[in-house]
Amino acid sequence: MTGLKGARERRVRTRGVELCVAELGDSRQPTVVLVHGYPDSKEVWSEVAARLAARFHVVLYDVRGHGRSTAPRPLRGGFTLEKLTDDFLAVIDAVSPDRPVHLVGHDWGSVQSWEFVTVPRTEGRIASFTSMSGPSLDHFGHWIGSRLKRPTPRRVGQLLGQGAKSWYVYLLHTPALPELAWRGPLGRHWPRLLERLEKVPRGDYPSSSLPQDAAHGAWLYRDNVRERLRRPRPDAHAHVPVQLITPLGDAFLSERLYDGLEQWVPRLTRRTVPAKHWIPRTRPDQLAAWITEFVTATEEGKSQVAATGKYADRFGGQLVLVTGAGSGIGRATALAFAEAGARVIAVDRDAEAAVRTAEQSRLTGASEAWAETVDVSDEQAMKKLADKVAAEYGVVDVLVNNAGIGLGGSFFDTAPEDWRKVLDVNLWGVIHGCRLFGRQMAERGQGGHIVNTASAAAYLPSRALPAYSTSKAAVLMLSECLRAELAGQGIGVSAICPGFVNTNITSTARFAGVDAEEEKRRQKRTARLYGLRNYPPEKVADAILEAVVHNRAVVPVTPEARGAHILSRLAPRALRAIARLQPPL
Repeated sequence: MTGLKGARERRVRTRGVELCVAELGDSRQPTVVLVHGYPDSKEVWSEVAARLAARFHVVLYDVRGHGRSTAPRPLRGGFTLEKLTDDFLAVIDAVSPDRPVHLVGHDWGSVQSWEFVTVPRTEGRIASFTSMSGPSLDHFGHWIGSRLKRPTPRRVGQLLGQGAKSWYVYLLHTPALPELAWRGPLGRHWPRLLERLEKVPRGDYPSSSLPQDAAHGAWLYRDNVRERLRRPRPDAHAHVPVQLITPLGDAFLSERLYDGLEQWVPRLTRRTVPAKHWIPRTRPDQLAAWITEFVTATEEGKSQVAATGKYADRFGGQLVLVTGAGSGIGRATALAFAEAGARVIAVDRDAEAAVRTAEQSRLTGASEAWAETVDVSDEQAMKKLADKVAAEYGVVDVLVNNAGIGLGGSFFDTAPEDWRKVLDVNLWGVIHGCRLFGRQMAERGQGGHIVNTASAAAYLPSRALPAYSTSKAAVLMLSECLRAELAGQGIGVSAICPGFVNTNITSTARFAGVDAEEEKRRQKRTARLYGLRNYPPEKVADAILEAVVHNRAVVPVTPEARGAHILSRLAPRALRAIARLQPPL
């Protein structure tokens, strides 16, 4: 029996071997074929396959010499790309004889799949290809050759960098040593190494056949790598749409390997994911979402699916929740993620404003967008929201705790009720979001990112903003502490510290210790001053996306915020002196 729950198993004979093929889902639906890499078996795909089976006919097979497939005899010469192509054609002829299949490959599964999509004999049998962590050997050979012909310092650095990452390839070419290592200590310790170094969760992977799979799989490298890198094919052009998913933390492959790939792949969609090499195990939700989107688009006649925003390769298809999304920084942030192709949940206590943001998000580029109404200071309401989001939309990939209110006035003019209100929204709203949605991220075990909107007031003291500054300073420290706690789980945390930004928070801010008429005058005066400064919320939104992409801890936004942050480190006495000045209101 296969380790894939509910799978139907069959045997396919081809070129002197018998392949073990597993199928999930409805065979009347489009067929998606998942090809594993080295030293894996088809079980590496179990989590992704389970997620795809509801929509597609999913097919997995053990590559020759791996898992429950038999090995060629002799091993030498039995793993050439030509024979692997024969195996693939035999499998798809058995499982989908009348319709082209959608191909997905990881690691060496991707390497051989590049062969499948660039040779003439497979034309018409493949509808699309999703590649991850495995380049075409032909493209790789041309990449090396172009850098040797024009050895600029940058290109030489790229060659040396990839050469260092490819250390294991040299070892796999040594006679007998890889086989001894895999059948000995390396095979025994491999699951623990994956768990420790790659954060791969334990489960039905790796399978018990690992030592033998790895020993046989060494011939994938020996039979193909040197020959193809020395003499790459000049006609290795893909005849299908290709989706390239690049893990940004891959220890074995440089991102630069895919520079100029468009010359070989006219219909290319690029994706990036902040993860290490074994993404079928560590990011199954994201992979399943991208594969589903790409296959569906291809079936509908579209050759590319990525949005056009600056970070479309990074956020396309991800689920992003923004609180305080009805206006200002929150709305700008929701729209920026929408432009990058994310699925957006716009949350605000103003239902109509949330709906407008969701509608604009769909027009801007979000594949899906929803509006939710909640008061972030209400713990039970936030819990209901978190439960609803998880049940109806999925686990959030990026959480932006942005909702906040303004409060000015001296310490003695600020009543306890004023303190409670500003802390309930500005601090407890962030705490509720981090606890509820952050816990879901952590329990899913597939990483994520939390953004908390603090303020330059978090490190810029002012006699006029004791309550507001205190709430934002607490958000900043909370973010720093949470970042330390969640780092080991692949969850980033960023604190955004804007300065004077032209949003409606100034016209709705409250002022303690004054009557209604004076409060209204101060609101108008503050709004006018911020309007003259006219720093747009869209720039803060850009900084938020940058913070997530680069996993930045503290991000001051606006020149005055950056200057104050520097002064808080280098000249805190100067800030204390400035804090004594009476604001011109």
